[in-house]
Amino acid sequence: MKRILLPVAGTAVSAGLLAAGLAGTAQAAPDWATDPMAVNNAAAVSVVDFWTASNNAALKKATAYYHDDTPPTWKSGGGYSPDGKPGSVLPIGEEKAAPATVKNINLPRTIGKVFWVDAGGRPKWASATSVQSKYRNLVVTAAHNVYDTAGTGDPKVLDKWVFVPAYYQGKAPFGIYVGKVAWTHYDFDVYEDYDRDYAFVTVYNGVLNNGKKQVTKSEYDGFSGPKWTEGGHYFIGLSRDAGRLGDNVGGQGFTWNQRTGQGVYVFGYPEAPHPDGDKPYTGVTPKWVYGKTTGKVYVSAAEKVEEHVGLKAALTPGADGGPWLVRYSNAKRLGYVNGVTSLFGDQDKNGRYDLITSAYFDGETADIYKRAANVWSGKIVGPNGELYK
Repeated sequence: MKRILLPVAGTAVSAGLLAAGLAGTAQAAPDWATDPMAVNNAAAVSVVDFWTASNNAALKKATAYYHDDTPPTWKSGGGYSPDGKPGSVLPIGEEKAAPATVKNINLPRTIGKVFWVDAGGRPKWASATSVQSKYRNLVVTAAHNVYDTAGTGDPKVLDKWVFVPAYYQGKAPFGIYVGKVAWTHYDFDVYEDYDRDYAFVTVYNGVLNNGKKQVTKSEYDGFSGPKWTEGGHYFIGLSRDAGRLGDNVGGQGFTWNQRTGQGVYVFGYPEAPHPDGDKPYTGVTPKWVYGKTTGKVYVSAAEKVEEHVGLKAALTPGADGGPWLVRYSNAKRLGYVNGVTSLFGDQDKNGRYDLITSAYFDGETADIYKRAANVWSGKIVGPNGELYK
């Protein structure tokens, strides 16, 4: 279990006292951090309005977030460290998931894209999945898909954040789910430590865009939901409550303190080209890879990585945040999240990505997950299709 300790500036103390004081401070710091996103209905409605206006124009305009389009410099060293016994939480509706034994893989319904607006006002997307929770309202992805690491100071949550399961070319068949509260590790929230590059987001009930209706100007002016004009005519978007995320698409199980060397399926939406410029993926449809995780750990100083686990794979950015699933049942399309894609590497320096990595999920990860998995969020669409404010 790694702890980042910072020196105390401007204080003359002995090395022993400094170490003791810093150790005490580190022990006192919580493992988890939580940050508000769309904290109330009015904020959530404005997010829905943004993404659904003009027939989901912003969703269609969004481009993949190339967080790691330049492979970091890797060197051997470090090592992950389980901090307790292995544990698991079952997928929604499942008593036990069986390992996949066939090559034709059925993609899980739980995966989709997360969308947000960056500091420059540009709509972006990456990968994520629904995961088991008490209120069936939880998404897991990479923390760098939730927090703005490009800014200065402590990373802040990204603007207008939503999850769209099974997203396809502007369509949201199961609805748009607005993020309410983000949960991640204290070390990422404060230090941007990529050994903790994961985040859990509670989301409101989904909102389904159920068509449009032409109205008068007075009706248009008084409407609280998505609205737009076309050729001098006034239109309002018709919305309805899609229900809870987990009820609609299910939720993967969750597991921690697992040994490496297990078979894992990784899902996501790769889109970026390889460093040599070759672009084998479009980002339009999800892809998957299978392999066994390795305990060989790579160190990247820029991202403070010392404890990642790796997998040989040729996925590219856009897939980051996608789930690593152990014990995946091809028939049930369910397994257990044991990581999320964080970074990409080119180990042999031939201009092709050949490595993906994930933070190691340990007992601290499980504690953060359990906190997030027990938080209610609610809905933002009323019985008559009105968006609550």
